[in-house]
Amino acid sequence: MNGKKKRNYGRRKVCRFCADATLVIDYKDPRALRYFTTEKGKIIPRRISGCCALHQRQMTEAIKRARHVALLGFSSNLVS
Repeated sequence: MNGKKKRNYGRRKVCRFCADATLVIDYKDPRALRYFTTEKGKIIPRRISGCCALHQRQMTEAIKRARHVALLGFSSNLVS
């Protein structure tokens, strides 16, 4: 093998917003935005969420707007 590693690439994720044109990214829908945030409130990166660059930017902007309007929390860990 001469010290070379063989890489196996998985199947490429498809952007759900490009595939279904009826889906809309809206900051007023916190239930849909929660899918793109972790349990600690961080925004999930593009390589994990599968969104294209355009929709990832729109999703990030919508999450930030929802946080400022208090529809989403900046973090979801509660103080005990």
